[in-house]
Amino acid sequence: MQTVLLIDDDVELSNMLGDFISAEGFEVVVENNPEIGLIRATANQFDIIVLDVMMPKINGLEVLRKVREESKVPVIMLTAKGDDDSRILGLELGADDYVAKPCTPRLIVARIRAILRRTGSTGKTDAEDRIEVGKLTLFPEKRQVKWDGKEVDLTSSEFNLLAVLAKKAGSVVKKEELSMQALGRPLTKYDRSIDVHMSSIRQKLTDGDEADNFIHTIYRLGYQMIKA
Repeated sequence: MQTVLLIDDDVELSNMLGDFISAEGFEVVVENNPEIGLIRATANQFDIIVLDVMMPKINGLEVLRKVREESKVPVIMLTAKGDDDSRILGLELGADDYVAKPCTPRLIVARIRAILRRTGSTGKTDAEDRIEVGKLTLFPEKRQVKWDGKEVDLTSSEFNLLAVLAKKAGSVVKKEELSMQALGRPLTKYDRSIDVHMSSIRQKLTDGDEADNFIHTIYRLGYQMIKA
């Protein structure tokens, strides 16, 4: 059974949401104290974390920051509707997705399933499970990335985006397609998630102009990985 850690200081809402997620076949731990939630989150015992942004003492963004220092566990942020700054900052800090509150429990479960499905095992061997484009090597089964032989630490969503581009290296991939295949949801108006993730990927690959030359931005359309 896949495990979910839900961190939200709203006791009534989190218990209701936890019951719904549990009824959908997940093992759920609900934590209303963000400080204890952080301890649980960094213990690497969960398949995915659902994390509210607005909490007292230590907010969700700070929890996320500390989690990313220790773990690659997928994280879904719960943000206030229209709070674009928190969403963008959360993505920059390594969140895999976000859901705007108020929302339906069914939507959150759908996002959880989509992320866990994309991070699941395919059972391929290492020899079969390798994509190479120039200095980039991806191992989808192990969800591992190497650039010029050195391992690169990516979030789940960053890995998914890079894998989609690598599989279609040389072709322009529209943002709409990237959003559906890598993030598991349709692209919405003013959604900057993909751009934020791509900026982070470029920085992690080379910290320089080389990544910009490797992954081109196609104005108002999408992105293209250049074959070496």
